[in-house]
Amino acid sequence: MTNNNHHAVKKRVAILIEQAVEDTEFIIPCHGLKQAGFEVVVLGSRMNEKYKGKRGKLSTQADATTTEAIASEFDAVVIPGGMAPDKMRRNPNTVRFVQAAMQQGKWVAAVCHGPQLLIEGDLLKGKRATGFSSISKDMINAGANYLDNPLVVDGNLITSREPGDLAIFTTAILSRLGYGGKDAALPDENDTSAEWWKIADAWGGSTKGEILRGINTALGGERYSLEALEKYADKESDTQLKALFQEMITNKQRHIERLETYLHKLGEKPSFGANIANQYAKVKSAFTGSDDIYQLRCALGDVQTGLGDIGNLCAMFTDPVATAIFKEIYHDLLKYEQRLADLYRRRMATTEVQPPKPTTGAAV
Repeated sequence: MTNNNHHAVKKRVAILIEQAVEDTEFIIPCHGLKQAGFEVVVLGSRMNEKYKGKRGKLSTQADATTTEAIASEFDAVVIPGGMAPDKMRRNPNTVRFVQAAMQQGKWVAAVCHGPQLLIEGDLLKGKRATGFSSISKDMINAGANYLDNPLVVDGNLITSREPGDLAIFTTAILSRLGYGGKDAALPDENDTSAEWWKIADAWGGSTKGEILRGINTALGGERYSLEALEKYADKESDTQLKALFQEMITNKQRHIERLETYLHKLGEKPSFGANIANQYAKVKSAFTGSDDIYQLRCALGDVQTGLGDIGNLCAMFTDPVATAIFKEIYHDLLKYEQRLADLYRRRMATTEVQPPKPTTGAAV
């Protein structure tokens, strides 16, 4: 994308960096800003250190440090996430630099765990903001009005939640720095129908092939789970647990439909691995017993395995549509894990060996 705003060339943007930064949360804003013609300055804690991303896709040195940087010389500051913000917040020079930028009315944009640095600088009090779900309570405790939205703008503060929001996040930064309009080939930041993954890909995000592999991984997991749950339901004798399995089966069918629909929208079909995933569940179920407690523990184990697998996918791709599907699956699994665990605890409590009751009779 070429720069069509001649005034934007003169504007300078600082991007903060530390070790274990979330690679795409640095790469996408950096590339997007540079392609739009802005001057990008990378600021770290130390000049002669090689900074590496947590996923191994990034390795770079800083142009300068926050110790020497002067906030008034920049038009915006970008704070990427990952494990980097927890290191940034330990550097008082970095904290002071961001505080100065906020106080001077510069655009301050933080994504994912980036708001941890804002918390350290007491910059969230009374602000509408968002960030990665795991730090939402931290943000609320710091005085923020937390919103679970892809993009939240309050005054000169711009925040987003995760890699799936990066194209929207970067577009919001660009538009507020004066880059945009019909010649910029960028959709409106509120356009939910836009193919944001293509824009993220152009700025160094997930490729179509990577996104497809993620979708097929999720689809394989859901098909495996569906087959397993159907087998558990067939063997289950307890009506309450059987009803829960049937509810979970319906839930899995809905997930599979969403994943397959999105694959079709991308012009693809399920992979061979996704198509045969249910066969693994058939083989496993052939060797499982029919004891109700055993069925319950198997289902709980499957859900917990799914939580780990889909949890990894939730923060891996720069595609908002795929990310939203993964997050729905994740939250549904959390719900069913709790319900299965509650049933298991109640079942175990009723099957515990009770001490024998004292016999009644004449005193000896």
